[in-house]
Amino acid sequence: MTDNKDFTELTPDEVKELKIVFAPGCFDSFDGTQEELDELMASIKEMFASGEAQKLARPIDFDSIDPEDAEMLERLADLENTTQGRTLQ
Repeated sequence: MTDNKDFTELTPDEVKELKIVFAPGCFDSFDGTQEELDELMASIKEMFASGEAQKLARPIDFDSIDPEDAEMLERLADLENTTQGRTLQ
């Protein structure tokens, strides 16, 4: 049902059915308690279940990227580079 579809092409019901998986290390720089992290993760999952994530999503224009998007992409690339080869214990 969601095969080969861009996020913007998904129906609200398809978005609700997505399995949200957090990459190892994605919260390594989170500065808070475990309880706060659990609440953040639950909030993110709820945003997808309610359809809010799809409403707030916006594509990134790589031809004219704004500084905020560039910073976010740089941080994601750094995270990917540091987590390659990691395994969950």
